[in-house]
Amino acid sequence: MSADPGRGAPVVRDVPHLPAGWSSATPVDADVEDLVRLLRRHEREARGFPGADSENVAAEVTGRGMRTHTHEIVRDDHGRARAWVSCHDRAIERVLVGVTVDPDLDDAVADQVARHCFGVAEQFSTAIARERRAPRSHMDSGAFAGDERQGRWLSEAGFELVRDWWQMSRPVAEHEQSSLPAPREGVQVRRVRRDDAVGMPDEDDLRDVHRMLEVSFADHFNSYRETFEEFVGRLREDPGHRWDHWWLATVDGEPAGALVATTITGRVDDDGAPQRDSSYVEYIGVDSNARGRGVAKALLHTVIADAAARGRNKVGLEVDADSPTGADGLYTSMGWQTAYTTQSWHKELALRADPSAG
Repeated sequence: MSADPGRGAPVVRDVPHLPAGWSSATPVDADVEDLVRLLRRHEREARGFPGADSENVAAEVTGRGMRTHTHEIVRDDHGRARAWVSCHDRAIERVLVGVTVDPDLDDAVADQVARHCFGVAEQFSTAIARERRAPRSHMDSGAFAGDERQGRWLSEAGFELVRDWWQMSRPVAEHEQSSLPAPREGVQVRRVRRDDAVGMPDEDDLRDVHRMLEVSFADHFNSYRETFEEFVGRLREDPGHRWDHWWLATVDGEPAGALVATTITGRVDDDGAPQRDSSYVEYIGVDSNARGRGVAKALLHTVIADAAARGRNKVGLEVDADSPTGADGLYTSMGWQTAYTTQSWHKELALRADPSAG
């Protein structure tokens, strides 16, 4: 038995064994850089280029995200980090599962390690559901399209491939901070209001943003309800979170849409060259009653102009490859192009009776 400091509840590990001499533990501050290097090796192999950085990994493992994440680091018999399991308690009955196995391992060893990691992920997901007194857990994992080994492990662990997502990027030019078209008549976009004394956002505005996103995604794939507290708390855990990256759109004075973006901090590439910061659209949604008024385009123009004013060189976003709204057409028409594709893999986990309960 081992205790996870991120959630405080003990988890019994009844999972496939690791190779002889290997070990696993809950990661601490001293493990962060090893996890970053492991993740970057995986990204380079599976996607073609790395993107992980210390700030985001530290936030998830030992920082602001620690409250809602459970982790395991796996080391080989020489002490080198070879795998990482991450489970994010996203909302009731929903866990985001990440399993990263070192691409440098040969298939026989990697397969054994992957079986162990997905077993641990299931144990973590079960523990999270029990803590929330939920009867089931929806496990949501992912892979880069074309990563056959990860796909095979997911399939063997009982996950089903359910969706592709286009990861899109658009360059930003300096002149766009003032040259983009104004919103249509009746449409206004503004940042969420903030208290000048303490700098905290207006709660009514935040609730309007949450409501706009909830109603706009109600009929979308994999939609689920997230409480206001869960929504705000989760986004604040992101190191790129900035209150001045939240916008609310109105039509004739009534809330009609919202956009929440984050800052992607410029990283140093493999050649040691510094990269510029960029913006990323975490969420954009428009109330169905306001569609056709140019609200989405006005919100996107706003985040582009904001990025240009900050000296950033691109804005990224994700879009469902099978979006029922045809959002990809709008993004393409505004200059976004697909950089790479990711996949969603799901597994439904029904909980058995807890043998430790009464």
